[in-house]
Amino acid sequence: MVWRDKKTRTILIVPPLLQLLIFSFAATQEVKDVPVAMLNKDAGIYARDLVTRLKGSPNFSRVLHLQSDSEVAPALDSRECLMVLIIGTDFSRKVAAGEPASVQFLLDGRRANAAQIVANYAENIVVRYEAELTQYLQGQLASTTVVNRVWFNPNLEPKWSTVPALVVILTTLMGLMITGLSVAREREMGTFDQLLVSPLSPTEILIGKSIPALIIGTVQATGMCLVGVFVFGVPFRSSIILLYISLLTYLLALAGVGLFISSVAKTQQQAILYNFVFMVPAMLLSGFATPVENMPAWLQTLTYANPVRHLMPVMKGLFLKGLPAIEVFRALVPLMVIALFTLSLASWLFRRRME
Repeated sequence: MVWRDKKTRTILIVPPLLQLLIFSFAATQEVKDVPVAMLNKDAGIYARDLVTRLKGSPNFSRVLHLQSDSEVAPALDSRECLMVLIIGTDFSRKVAAGEPASVQFLLDGRRANAAQIVANYAENIVVRYEAELTQYLQGQLASTTVVNRVWFNPNLEPKWSTVPALVVILTTLMGLMITGLSVAREREMGTFDQLLVSPLSPTEILIGKSIPALIIGTVQATGMCLVGVFVFGVPFRSSIILLYISLLTYLLALAGVGLFISSVAKTQQQAILYNFVFMVPAMLLSGFATPVENMPAWLQTLTYANPVRHLMPVMKGLFLKGLPAIEVFRALVPLMVIALFTLSLASWLFRRRME
């Protein structure tokens, strides 16, 4: 019976193929094509050689050159780069004199795993360059010191980056399950036809189906945030009001997706399968497992339609950074667009069924 049904047959064949295609690009533990910034205060030849080696690495193909210390904080705050390399004014002089020289890495601790990997990449380049200089200077070079400074998560605590992400993931799961099964459940119970002949408009029906997801999702996210702060010790450095504005905007976008799925599915089983088809790619394309920057350009463009991708950095910024209101609202604009589109699409499907 499963194979004879055309829609079920399509679900069994098409989604696995699409997921295999997407996951092969997105689900990788390799960190490459990472945006980094460099502040070279030394005009000497040795500093220029080190910068050239870092720029030539395939892991650092996107390089932002900074001109002053005042540009370092904005570059990390805005996520323009994952790491800032700082070379002091006396680096070349110390190398030439055979004295210990140092370079500094400033890392974005909001992405703890990627930051550690990138720091290892850069440190290996510095070590290899030191070995080349030692051979060139006939062993007269003292050891070069690499100093790492991690912003927003000084000790690279895994829980500090994982807990905010889990708040997003579990809220997504609950929101999709509530809205994605709502219409399909009523259709199986035989009450959906009664709903269609009721005096309620499609907009009122959508509001009635969205409110439970908004309430339950908000309560669940609140509980997880409290556990993260008081049990796991994750700092919350932003405004509670901004947190709830972000959650409600996200849940509206998610409700649109769930109601669209529920309107298309004829049974709860189909709704669960459709939820799974959306959920797994949305998680992998959100930047939770691996940075979005690792993915091909066309896949990075596709992630802008993924609501999870927009809330993930906002949630980490609210917890670890104290994200200012202007940055929060700028990040929520894509979620508002997604919510408007998905809710309008779900409303259109309801109108078609009521005609």
